[in-house]
Amino acid sequence: MSTPRKTPATSPADTPTNSRAHAGNSPSHSTPPLDAALVRRLIAGRFPRWAGLPVERVPSGGTVNAMFRLGPDLVVRLPLRADGAEDVTREQEWLPRLAPLLPVAVPEVLGAGEPAAGYPWPWSVHRWLPGRHPEAGAPGGAVQLARELGEFVAAMRRVELPGAPAAYRGGPLASLDGATRAAIEALRALPEEGVDCAAVTAVWQEALRAPGPAGEPVWLHADLMPGNLLVADGRLTAVIDFGCTGRGDPACDLFPAWNLLPAGAREVFRETLGADEATWVRGRARTLSQALIALPHHRTGNPAMAENARHVIRAVLAECGSGEA
Repeated sequence: MSTPRKTPATSPADTPTNSRAHAGNSPSHSTPPLDAALVRRLIAGRFPRWAGLPVERVPSGGTVNAMFRLGPDLVVRLPLRADGAEDVTREQEWLPRLAPLLPVAVPEVLGAGEPAAGYPWPWSVHRWLPGRHPEAGAPGGAVQLARELGEFVAAMRRVELPGAPAAYRGGPLASLDGATRAAIEALRALPEEGVDCAAVTAVWQEALRAPGPAGEPVWLHADLMPGNLLVADGRLTAVIDFGCTGRGDPACDLFPAWNLLPAGAREVFRETLGADEATWVRGRARTLSQALIALPHHRTGNPAMAENARHVIRAVLAECGSGEA
C-alpha cells in the first residue's frame, strides 16, 4: 500500500509523522514479536492463497502500526499497540465507502485479518500503492500539489455518508489547550531547540479567541502529514492512513499548509478550499499545537517527526510575522 519515508516508489500507511505516538503505549510483554515470521503465520492461517508470498518489513519510524510487504503487490498493516487496532477497523469499515468519492487513490482493503497465533488485534491486507512522500517546503511542483490537496480536502468535505465516527482530532480547539501549553513549557526548558515560546504562545492565544466552526462537522482525513501522502512527478497520487478519519472541524484538514507547502503554494491551497480567516487561524493553531507536542517528545527518538515539527513551528511563526520560514 505504500513505502518507507526516505525511499522512492512507495510508502507505509503509518509513518514517522503520526503524532499519536506516545512512549507509554508499548506492546504488551505477552504479545509475540511482530516480525516477518509472525506475519507469515497470520497470512497462512487466514489467507492461505497468499501463504507462499515473500514477507518483508517496511522500514518506518511509526509507532502505531507496522507495515510488511507481501509479495510485489500487497502490504500487511498490523497495529503495534491496542489503540492502533481502532485505526485498522475504522479503515476496514470506511475506506470501501470513501474510495469512490475521492479524486485520488486511497488504500484498498483486500483482506481483514483476525487475532491469531498469539497476536491480539485485527489487521489488514491492502494493495500496495506506489509513490514517494513529498518533501516539506520543497518548491518543485508545490503549486500543483497544493491545488490537488485542496481538491482532495474539498472532496472529503462533500462526503455525506451517514453514521460517521468523530475524527480523531476533530473536536474543539480549546480541548488542546492544556497539552499545548504543557508542550510550550517543555520547550522553554529546551533552549537548544530555539523555539520562541512567547511567540508561539501569542499565536495560540489568538487562535483560542477565533470563532469556532460556523456549520455542521464535515468529513476529514484528520492526519494529513507528508508521510501520509504519495506523489509522482509532482502530482498527488494517493492519500494513505485513514485511521483518524471521521467528522469534525474543517480546520483539521488544513495541516499541509504548514507541515508541507511553501508560502506561495500555501495560498493556492487556501484559495482552492475558500478557507475563511477563522478557519485558517484554527487550522494554523491546530498544526502548531501538534508540532509543539511532538517536538519535545520525539526530538531524540524520531528524527523525521521532530524535524517536521521544527518545520511547522518555523512556517507558522513566519506567516505570523515572528520568524523566518
